[in-house]
Amino acid sequence: MDFDMEHVDNEYDEVEVDDEQECAEIVDEPMVGMTFSSAEEVLSYYMKYGKQEGFGVYKRNSKQDDDGNIRWFTLVCVREGTSKSKAANILKPRQMEKIGCMARINVTMNDEGVYTLAKVNLEHTHICSPGKARHFKCFKKVDTRVAKRLEINEEARIRMSKNFKSLVIEAGGYDKLSFGEKECRNYINKARQLRLGVGGVEALYARSRAMYESFGDVITFDTTYLTNAYKMPFAPFVGVNHHGQSILFGCGLISNEDAHTFERLFKSWLKCMKDQPPSAIITDQDKAMQIAIARVFPASRHRFCLWHIMKKLPEKFGSHARYDEIKSALQKCVYDSLSEHKFEERWSDFLDMYDLHENAWLGSLYSDRHFWVPAYVRECQLHNGVKA
Repeated sequence: MDFDMEHVDNEYDEVEVDDEQECAEIVDEPMVGMTFSSAEEVLSYYMKYGKQEGFGVYKRNSKQDDDGNIRWFTLVCVREGTSKSKAANILKPRQMEKIGCMARINVTMNDEGVYTLAKVNLEHTHICSPGKARHFKCFKKVDTRVAKRLEINEEARIRMSKNFKSLVIEAGGYDKLSFGEKECRNYINKARQLRLGVGGVEALYARSRAMYESFGDVITFDTTYLTNAYKMPFAPFVGVNHHGQSILFGCGLISNEDAHTFERLFKSWLKCMKDQPPSAIITDQDKAMQIAIARVFPASRHRFCLWHIMKKLPEKFGSHARYDEIKSALQKCVYDSLSEHKFEERWSDFLDMYDLHENAWLGSLYSDRHFWVPAYVRECQLHNGVKA
């Protein structure tokens, strides 16, 4: 899951709720101790409860473990927090004002993978309106059946206005639908982007494949770029040609940055590259990415970008009284150590000198030293018969 401050319907792309089932089913109110088999099941339940009671739902925060599992998360009322209007026109206020509502559920996962409601607050600071719940953005969901119809009609080049009107007629009126034409357009636009991105086939050209055959021994993969109104990370596969120029081997637009999504993208890209994995792949320190690479590219040498790591020095030690000394000492330890033994010796001296044994960031870097320290990378290259 990606727990940015976005509405639920934008972040849980695979969670769908049957509207007819929602109307017939009475959902019990949440209670501390209730258990669920997955995070998606918790979300589906609380969404149904929110629609039944007349309030919108979105995700507030969460924490993942090293394997990409959600250890805990919070679902809150859409009127939680404080509104900060971004509208340029003051005559067009926000549709839903945030007024600090504290209604929420806190969810934790135990060692058996079971999710439990740890804390529950049912008190809203506003009036809830079940009859108007379908107008909340989080409930304007295009279900699987409708999505399939939209895609078939779109492939047949039927205009969206007629496409949506057929749904209205079939449902028996606009008020019978839990979504509008805007949601249908958004779904089709997103589906197109995913076909071009995660599907990979349309986004990759014969030129890229040909260049990969010549220069695809080492590639970089990065998701630091965000694009379009959906804020979907843009993930390019990039290499370097014999002129030292960056070349694009493919790209993807992804809805989440978890291990499962990365694995799907890597498999799609690898298939487009005729199942020829790179000799080495360079990324940042993202754990989910690391898991997916180990699964899809087990024979490829995975390295962390040294530039990204050293760029974090001001953030990690900028406020330290001896920042300049720490920066210089760490750079010497990393760049001037020509062997693993020398690095180990200088690293230990560095931690002793500045009393940094308890620094969590340095501890994680040391644990991952085989992924980024030049001395270890160089030794690996020599063992594999590749020049350092």
